[in-house]
Amino acid sequence: MTMDNLRILFWAGLLILIWLCIQTWQQTFQPRAAAPAAESAPTDAVSAAPAASTGLPALPGAIPSVAAPATQAVSPVAAAPARLVTIKTGLLEAKIDLHGGDLGSVELPTYPVHKDQPNVPLQLLDSQPDAFFALQSGLRAADQQPEANHLAEYTADATEFVLAEGADELIVPLKWQSPSSGLSVEKTFHFYRDSFKVDLEYTVNNAGTEAYRAANYLQIQRHYAPPKRSMFNVDSYSFYGPVVYNGSKYEKLKVTDLADTPFSQSVAKGWMAAIQHHFLAAAIPPGAETWSYAARFADERFLVSAIGPLQTVAPGASASFKTQLFVGPKMQEQLAAIAPGLDLTVDYGAFALLAQPLFWIIQVIHNYVGNWGLAIIICTLLIKLVFYKLSETSGRSMARMRQMQPRMKALQERYKEDKQALSTAMMDLYKKEKINPAAGCLPMLVQIPFFMAFYWVLLESVEMRQAPFMLWITDLSSRDPYFVLPLLMGAAMWFQQKLNPPPPDPIQAKMMQAMPILMTGMFAFFPAGLVVYWLTNSVLSIAQQWRINKVLGAN
Repeated sequence: MTMDNLRILFWAGLLILIWLCIQTWQQTFQPRAAAPAAESAPTDAVSAAPAASTGLPALPGAIPSVAAPATQAVSPVAAAPARLVTIKTGLLEAKIDLHGGDLGSVELPTYPVHKDQPNVPLQLLDSQPDAFFALQSGLRAADQQPEANHLAEYTADATEFVLAEGADELIVPLKWQSPSSGLSVEKTFHFYRDSFKVDLEYTVNNAGTEAYRAANYLQIQRHYAPPKRSMFNVDSYSFYGPVVYNGSKYEKLKVTDLADTPFSQSVAKGWMAAIQHHFLAAAIPPGAETWSYAARFADERFLVSAIGPLQTVAPGASASFKTQLFVGPKMQEQLAAIAPGLDLTVDYGAFALLAQPLFWIIQVIHNYVGNWGLAIIICTLLIKLVFYKLSETSGRSMARMRQMQPRMKALQERYKEDKQALSTAMMDLYKKEKINPAAGCLPMLVQIPFFMAFYWVLLESVEMRQAPFMLWITDLSSRDPYFVLPLLMGAAMWFQQKLNPPPPDPIQAKMMQAMPILMTGMFAFFPAGLVVYWLTNSVLSIAQQWRINKVLGAN
């Protein structure tokens, strides 16, 4: 291998690292295109009239309406005075609006919006028009029969339900009664102490004289207002919008595409959700049934819905319709336990194959040490141990090259007018002394995928959101507020360079000297946890190279 080829290999690895950083920077901070307003498409005649005027999903077998839900329908608080029932479980503080019988708002007391304002909880579901976010449910009835949909009026036995001390479950029953048909429905929410899952059950009692045919449905509506791109807003990088899982494939639905082409699909063992950075609201139909999914966008709101098969409730009989909801953070273990594929909402991008096991390792370590920063340091040490032999081989090669510096300089002086002869002489020297100059590039190339995987783990894992480390580092998922860690990292990189032989080319040597400054500037705005990883890796590399130099006498 010639010297020119070695230089190409070295700089290719360095450019790959810089390119990946730039790509991530652009994905994080480039302006997000605003979604265009979409005109409402005409309603198909096969769809029931209420589906077009109220935003309700079409009955099974009907052609879904692509009309935008009316403002009055998607903002029930504006249509009728709010009659609210308060729910408190410790994990959730929610309000159910009896007009519709759905969660009107959900706050997460254990997840403050900002770390410095612990008493201001993050709110997911919201009934305010400019921040509207609703997780709605109900029954669609055939044959123009009355239905307990998300526009119906419900009653409750109390205005507040609080999870009792020592209890693991809170049951909140709502009631709906048809005044003329002898039909009654009990809509029951099941909340839990240690989970953000909500079980939902409709119990239909048919005391009338005619069979009742109805289908259960779920839908999510949200005002589309993704966070603005900002250098200091880590929430703005993540996907914001509707997603669906069809039992085998996870799909993000681009709102801009839904404006032109509404989504429609029959799904078994699936679910749908509206996601944002670290949090989501999901609706999970029963896995054994095939449901009709649909999604559309209009009037600055997207709607994703699913409706199940029609069921018949005979006169004098009763039937139940069961579904699940999830409103909360993207806790990966909890999501995976609730529904297959639900943990895919934790999106690690192209590095998921490495980032997922990497997070698992960090989480296992955290379970023992109780500090995410220490877990990152220990994980970095484990990675270093796995690639120890590779690093040692590279370090020995670098130490040998350092020993050969006087002879290399002599060759450069002798053949300074003949680059071809210099390259040949250098390669003869490497061969004679059994030195592989390319070995120094391999550890850096190995670090690149781990670097990117760490980046996505730190940004996307809600477990590390606002996670403290020590002293002034109170949030590993955001930048160091005082830039101390980046400066330490830059100093470590500079010292690491001093332990290795400089490139023989003077221009390359000057560029290498500038690298610690360049990398310090790049890392200044990266998550503090990522800088902890790189700093730890640099310190371990320094210790390993210093020991190798000492053993080989290459000081």
